[in-house]
Amino acid sequence: MTRVTALGILCLTVLLLVSGCNTIRGAGEDIERGGEAIQQSAS
Repeated sequence: MTRVTALGILCLTVLLLVSGCNTIRGAGEDIERGGEAIQQSAS
């Protein structure tokens, strides 16, 4: 039973880390697009 619980916690942790990376990556891309738009409008 303890082994199953530990495996479940490990799977949840990995899932949260993977989804967190995708969220940060998407936010970085959005910020980059915003910066490009500002540069284009300034020139």
